[in-house]
Amino acid sequence: MTITSAVQTSRFGLVPYTPDDVVSFAEGLLGFPTLRDYVLVNHKDDSPFRWLQSVEDGTTAFLVVEPGHYVNDFSPEMPRKEAEKIDADAETPLLVYTIVTIPRGRPNDMTINLAGPIVINAANGKAVQVVFEGDTYPIRHRVFAESQSEAA
Repeated sequence: MTITSAVQTSRFGLVPYTPDDVVSFAEGLLGFPTLRDYVLVNHKDDSPFRWLQSVEDGTTAFLVVEPGHYVNDFSPEMPRKEAEKIDADAETPLLVYTIVTIPRGRPNDMTINLAGPIVINAANGKAVQVVFEGDTYPIRHRVFAESQSEAA
């Protein structure tokens, strides 16, 4: 028998989940070190977006997307230290998400954070936010060309 828990959220109401649904960050996310357990919630059935919803704070959720949906050449090498934190090796199935920022009323100005992707070990639910230093990957990668946002 699977034990089901639930979190009351500000966006989705009551969100039920099982222990297998929980994604755990040993060190939390940048800026949120004390919130460590999350569940992924679908945005809409036909949407590439998901919400990383905290189960410890119903008001905290991050819009995320698989970076490959918008960026064809995003394939950073996972630092060994970060892989060890989630018990990952070359054979481990990994899920990779980037945090999405959409300025209010300006969806064409959407950006994704390629410098701080979220990597989840799909086998055990352990997760880490990998931070890439330098300018190889931008924090605010524009998803749409600026000309699209100016035309809107």
